[in-house]
Amino acid sequence: MIGRRQFLLAAASVICAVANPASALAQSATFRAWVEKFRARAHARGISDETYTKVMVGLKPDTSVYELRNNQDEFKEQLWQYLNRRASDWRISTGKERAKQYASLLNRIEQDYGVDRYILLSLWGIESSYGEVIDNPRYMRPVIPALAALAFGEPRRRKYWETELLNALVIVDRGWSTPTQMIGSWAGAMGHTQWMPEVWLRIGVDYNKDGRVFPFGPPDDALAGSARYLVERGGYRRGESWGCEVKLPAKFNKRQKASRTYAQWRDLGVTRADGAAFARSSDTVRLNVPVDGGPAFLLGKNFNAVMSYNPAFSYTLAVVHLADRIRGDGPFVQPFPNGERTPTLAEVQEIQRRLTSLGYNTNGTDGRVGRDTMRAAQAFQRKVGMTPADGYPGVGLLARLRKGA
Repeated sequence: MIGRRQFLLAAASVICAVANPASALAQSATFRAWVEKFRARAHARGISDETYTKVMVGLKPDTSVYELRNNQDEFKEQLWQYLNRRASDWRISTGKERAKQYASLLNRIEQDYGVDRYILLSLWGIESSYGEVIDNPRYMRPVIPALAALAFGEPRRRKYWETELLNALVIVDRGWSTPTQMIGSWAGAMGHTQWMPEVWLRIGVDYNKDGRVFPFGPPDDALAGSARYLVERGGYRRGESWGCEVKLPAKFNKRQKASRTYAQWRDLGVTRADGAAFARSSDTVRLNVPVDGGPAFLLGKNFNAVMSYNPAFSYTLAVVHLADRIRGDGPFVQPFPNGERTPTLAEVQEIQRRLTSLGYNTNGTDGRVGRDTMRAAQAFQRKVGMTPADGYPGVGLLARLRKGA
């Protein structure tokens, strides 16, 4: 058994091991002692001793997660850039294909939970590129070694990581999955719609009736479970929209905080940006203008429901916007100040080809923008003196690439 002071010192030294991998060997005995101490917590959660021994004894903690945790904000994106990358040409076209491919499944989920199919398709596209990256080692890693490292050596949220590690062990103990199958992000999110272990356990649905809840493989369980999440934890309302882009009258107070019905906003001179009528005039919404001079939005209860999935405004706006684009709606009517239109798939591929020909590594030319493409773009921007060197691979960068290095 190790004392609290020894534990904290050991945890700090494991974090330092990221910078000095050789020192990790010195921590192995301390980590093994922590594993044995943690066994009692597992027993208290009802996890069998056999499962705990099989999974945790001899486990090597994935200490690379500490660096990944600290480097989440590698690129500083403006809102329009964030939205363009997530509501990309590839995600829109692929989302439309998936809507046709899984129409029957989406019909059932919509009937059972009342969640708009396009919101689910958008979550799926943003979280895992429609399932294409859920087992890709470039993006995903074994979850239990990552959670074990965080539970052992991440002092700021230790209780959270300990609980999620226990949840992961419960999933294994139930026979729903194996440690080998549980591949996910550095933080432990897994599957088509990136569930944390707690969500898998508490909200997951065996929608394909195969005897287990499983967010990998066919997307049935993942999409149905995410619909259930939006309803039960987000308060999603059947039949309501998330809101819409609107046009404001001249000299309108854009900082109003009050919620009003669509009819009341209409009486104040607010109209839909696309010129259509408000579909449900009695629904309550609030005004939001995230960037001065950019598009204005009326946001309803279902915008809040989507935000429950990830409590970031930019993420939520990206999800609902991509959902509308998959549905067939157009881009925002009012552009963002100094923004660019979303590049087409062919234009992104051209950017990648041109960067690759200049010796920059984009990790392929498939028209999908990941960190390698952004790092390559940023390196080129710095070389030629483009400002800001933000790594955004848009039409402005393409125009500069066409001029040559």
